[in-house]
Amino acid sequence: MAELAREAGITVRTVRFYRERGLIPPPRREGRVAWYDDHHLARLRTIAALLERGHTLSGIADLAAVFESGRDVGEVLGLGEPTEETPVRLSPEELADRFEGEVTSENLAAALELGHLATDGDEIVHISRRLLDVSAALVRQGVPLAAVLETGRRVQAHTEALADLFTEVFGAHAADIDPAVLRPLAKSVVEAEFSIALDRRPRPDRRPAASAER
Repeated sequence: MAELAREAGITVRTVRFYRERGLIPPPRREGRVAWYDDHHLARLRTIAALLERGHTLSGIADLAAVFESGRDVGEVLGLGEPTEETPVRLSPEELADRFEGEVTSENLAAALELGHLATDGDEIVHISRRLLDVSAALVRQGVPLAAVLETGRRVQAHTEALADLFTEVFGAHAADIDPAVLRPLAKSVVEAEFSIALDRRPRPDRRPAASAER
């Protein structure tokens, strides 16, 4: 424990406190000797980074509990064939930087449930760089991350239905055609119909509310 504390730049008392709070996992024991490894050191450095970003110890404990209960990256990325999406590896502090003030245990749990995030040791893996970048952009525009994730949940249900529809149609009428040809055609149909649907809707009124002052 003394060696771990020295490497992390904190006191033994702090390490013991973190262990008692469940912020770091127990050490591996051999007789009376407790062994800590790089995983413990990485966790301590993450705790320090999150504290610097304004997270509380209680909040970090909640994040750690959700993180450790998440699905393994092999389980998430192993579903289905390889796709056009590029996974992104992030440390917990890098994720916090992308969504400043929005990385809560509730939001993390929602993203894990959606299958957007997975765990890989001390890292977090987002399954799609495009989804990650768009989500961060929406949050920067003022949309709460919770609303982005709820919208993602609803969109996911509709897109699963669309994927089933095109799979059924292609299976019945184009089973001998290369999927590499059919996939962009299906995407073009969805993108065009979605664009038309947006055009039919009025734009949100962004005019400031009238002042009540006289």
